[in-house]
Amino acid sequence: MLTEEEKMANRYLYRIVGMAEHTETGEKMVIYQALYGDFRMFARPYEMFMSKVDREIYPEIRQEYRFEEKQSGFKSERM
Repeated sequence: MLTEEEKMANRYLYRIVGMAEHTETGEKMVIYQALYGDFRMFARPYEMFMSKVDREIYPEIRQEYRFEEKQSGFKSERM
């Protein structure tokens, strides 16, 4: 169970689960999962997933793209 602090730190973080193809259109889709709340899974067209933030709709957002890579800070130790 996550603490409230961990929940806030992970808010709006996602992990990419994989890629898929729409069965009727052949469109590339990104399958991704929320790392907060109920850990829901989502599918979004690849082009939309990789697009820039719409500044007219979201003027307060600082990032350039809808989804940006975040380094986890986790360092594995090699044996």
